[in-house]
Amino acid sequence: MFTRIDKLAIELPEPKYADANAAAAVQELLGGRFGEMSTLNNYLFQSFNFRQKKKLKPFYDLIASITAEEFGHVELVSTAINLCLTGSTHPGDPDIAPMRNAVDKRNTYHFIATAQTAFPGDSMGKAWTGDYVFSSGNLILDLLHNFFLECGARANKMRVYEMTDHPVAREMVGYLLVRGGVHIIAYAKALEVATGVDVTKMLPIPNLDNKKFDVARKFEEQGVHRRLYTFSDKYYKDIAQIWKGTHPLDGQPLEVIEGIPQGGPVPELAEIPEAFAPGVSAEDFFEIAKRLQRSAGL
Repeated sequence: MFTRIDKLAIELPEPKYADANAAAAVQELLGGRFGEMSTLNNYLFQSFNFRQKKKLKPFYDLIASITAEEFGHVELVSTAINLCLTGSTHPGDPDIAPMRNAVDKRNTYHFIATAQTAFPGDSMGKAWTGDYVFSSGNLILDLLHNFFLECGARANKMRVYEMTDHPVAREMVGYLLVRGGVHIIAYAKALEVATGVDVTKMLPIPNLDNKKFDVARKFEEQGVHRRLYTFSDKYYKDIAQIWKGTHPLDGQPLEVIEGIPQGGPVPELAEIPEAFAPGVSAEDFFEIAKRLQRSAGL
């Protein structure tokens, strides 16, 4: 079971301007082959299907705790897309075509189907598919796949970071570069415990150094690159048997945090009358409020 907390993994800046094409690029980090929906569902099904959980508990705890973090990453990327799209069009009479600018944007699906919000698909509009999920039942093979998946996700984040300078996109990508680096190292450590092989020496791709990215460097200065969270106050503590020692780049001690990151507020998305979203008028709102009061006995 999962406990849902009404926070984002980090606070995202308030958007000062819209950039629908940046949102289209960021979609790859959500619903692409190496996007957050893939990392989430790979680890989710591996944790569901894990055999000998008690005997191999540190490995199970690792995959399970990272699964919980990936839920938050899906939410964070989705929110970044929503904020990049905020202000893309303007209200107006339907006959003046108030959303005419949308036809010039790279991903018109954002405007036609989702009222300027994220969708479970990639940067070209292709829907995310369960075919991206790998759950072989073999622990070593799954860990090696997860290491590869996180490396692929990192490469895509680095490229999207260079495609847009929108502050919301940069803040989100910078944070996920750091957290993705944590997951790469965590899976590498798990493979080393299980096999004795240091895969970071065999496959040091892409480079794990985040110092070249201004936003990522900020999060590393806060120690975000050294922490792995249990996302539980009671369970999954045996990740400490894998996540220990020092960080391979700066030599600082690795930390297991029992619980969750501090997080940040979830932005309030304003109505978009020209997209008929949410489609509730002021009069409708007052009627709904009255019904809620009656149902509460007020």
